[in-house]
Amino acid sequence: MTDESPGATNKEALWALIFAIPHGKCTSYGRLGQALPKPVSGFLVGHWMFQAPEGLPWWRVVSKDGSLPIDKLAPHLAIEQRQLLEHEGVAFEGDRVKMAECLHEPF
Repeated sequence: MTDESPGATNKEALWALIFAIPHGKCTSYGRLGQALPKPVSGFLVGHWMFQAPEGLPWWRVVSKDGSLPIDKLAPHLAIEQRQLLEHEGVAFEGDRVKMAECLHEPF
């Protein structure tokens, strides 16, 4: 895939959307996917997150139900994600972010 491909353009837009999520807020993979110039699934957004650039606030992206799906692949990153979110003041109920309180709409 070259830098001029639609996927590369979408990834650049994705990174910009994630950088724009304010401190203490979260959004979902699916909402980000729908906000892209060429909408994609939340599943594809999750896949692209493994290619995230340095400094991207990746921890502000969670599942639509507030869960931290990275736990399935890297439990240590889920612990880190929760710690980073709690440090920003994001509330949890059990193991899920309280989306009603912290939702950021990317569009």
